[in-house]
Amino acid sequence: MLSLAAWGQRGGEFRMNAADLVMRTAAAAGVDLCFANPGTTEMPLVLALDRLPAIRPVLGLHETICTGAADGYARLAGRPALVLLHLGPGLANGLANLHNARRARSPAVVLVGDHATWHLDADAPLTMDIKSAASTVSRWYARLVRAEEAGRLVAEAIAAAQSGAGGVATLVLPHDLQLEPVAEAPLATAAPEPPAAPDPGALAAAAELLRGRAPGALFLGGAALHGRGLRLAGRIARATGATLLCETGFARLETGAGLPVVRRLPYFPEQAQALLDGFAHVVGIGARRPVSFFGWPGKPSRYLEGRAGVVWAADPEEDVLAALETLADELGAGEDDPGAPLDPPELPTGKLDGGKLAAVLARALPEQAIVVPTAVTNAYPFSGIAHRARPHTQLALTGGAIGEGPALAIGAALAAPGRKVIDFEADGSGAYALQALWTQAREGLDVVTIVCANRAYRILGLELERSGEAPGGPATRALTALEPPAIDWVAVARGLGVPGARAETAEELARILEGALREPGPFLIEAVL
Repeated sequence: MLSLAAWGQRGGEFRMNAADLVMRTAAAAGVDLCFANPGTTEMPLVLALDRLPAIRPVLGLHETICTGAADGYARLAGRPALVLLHLGPGLANGLANLHNARRARSPAVVLVGDHATWHLDADAPLTMDIKSAASTVSRWYARLVRAEEAGRLVAEAIAAAQSGAGGVATLVLPHDLQLEPVAEAPLATAAPEPPAAPDPGALAAAAELLRGRAPGALFLGGAALHGRGLRLAGRIARATGATLLCETGFARLETGAGLPVVRRLPYFPEQAQALLDGFAHVVGIGARRPVSFFGWPGKPSRYLEGRAGVVWAADPEEDVLAALETLADELGAGEDDPGAPLDPPELPTGKLDGGKLAAVLARALPEQAIVVPTAVTNAYPFSGIAHRARPHTQLALTGGAIGEGPALAIGAALAAPGRKVIDFEADGSGAYALQALWTQAREGLDVVTIVCANRAYRILGLELERSGEAPGGPATRALTALEPPAIDWVAVARGLGVPGARAETAEELARILEGALREPGPFLIEAVL
């Protein structure tokens, strides 16, 4: 009986199997990274990576790290990485961040190993309905049933992940079929489908609204928040006097000095509703219709429902750049928005709070840094002043499944080497993804993690206050407080290979952050609030 390593070898000659075909096809399509937490059923694919140095393997110690990293990578690189997961339970472990990736419309190709076809009806302990789990996050799904189809299916998965605005494609590969020899042949290719064209009638109606004298807003998402899309949106705003707004959970935003100022829609529904009510008309481009995160009695749910003066010029799956170009031409919007001036806040002093932390970060940001502001409570003070900092990119939490920040930072660092990544993380959500620090250390990634250590799920406390139920009783405190014991973040980081330090004052944070940004490699700062 042949070992896995020897499988496909006959008389000293290599014979390609389906696992090799999968990896070679992916590499030929431009995929060069594989985030993996493999198991027994994926070992043929791992061995195929040994034989194909063109695809870099990156190990995550939990599947949610792999899926979150793939999300972060896709948002910056604009193309998919592979995610290699072990059977249905491995996929299930990674679903929360695949949910976030789906909301971000991030292209990602998920390869799930499965039991050998002849072993499935044995109902072994790890047997699971993979298709049902994958369908909750995938825009495309397939299962390999004949080894020779492996190349075609992975080519189709890569194309599907990049079609339209992008999304998750999942391919299930049974273990025995991975091992089957396949014929050497030209590698399969598939072309992504372009996004749908925007509705000309909607564009005409949007232009008519924006010509009006009353104050209006452009509500932006997707490609309208970075690169050429943001420049076009800035031109339209400059020509019409419109205010630029964006989704609460945006996938990617470029902001800072010299870039158009974009206001982030507030998290709390009454604040979001009040902001939108201040505009006579709202034109949506690349964003979903804004809704509240949760439904509260007496609070708004769908902020723009039933309102006159609301037009969606381009839905998220439509060609956002084409819509912006058409509107800019129609409105004669040819001048770039000069953007905000560089105006970093004064260095605060004294005991840290959310506002002081935001000021220190905005002041210290290097040009072209990447910020991952997934600390739900403390990210908003930073959002309000980020346009005054040096130009940088932000990756936010799109789907609300907390704990993605450290993994997003991995993907961002691999997609944009040479750019400093700052993961602006909360202690509650950061505890979901401690294993990400180990991957940051192993790969030597340029990531500075700032943990906002308020020792609580603070957002839940704020919701209780708003409902009039604060402070709650013993059970509430037991389920929302993160002490005792308090997590020693510096010790945790060091145990996973990342150096760190603790800051309790604004002066300490500024000093430590300056040093961390100056040195290469990962570093963690526990900011005690």
